[in-house]
Amino acid sequence: MREREVEKKLILEVKKRGGLCEKWVSGTVGWPDRIVILPDGKVGFVEVKRPGETPRPIQVHRHKLLRQLGAKVYVLDHPDNIGGILDDIQTT
Repeated sequence: MREREVEKKLILEVKKRGGLCEKWVSGTVGWPDRIVILPDGKVGFVEVKRPGETPRPIQVHRHKLLRQLGAKVYVLDHPDNIGGILDDIQTT
């Protein structure tokens, strides 16, 4: 399965839950791929990978920076994990 396929499934599931799943285009490298905004102001950042792939060192660094600011950051490498990630974002 390709990263693009995982990302499409994430976008679809976020829309089903009434949210937005926007591409993050920052101009610098390493930031998560998607900003997920769910009803009631629930926000999380999602790095999308192919199954079994892990974040690069710069991505790990950027994720750490976001977490230090109190943000929820997730690495999604399989469609089966989408529900759990979105549930976690919604319960924060």
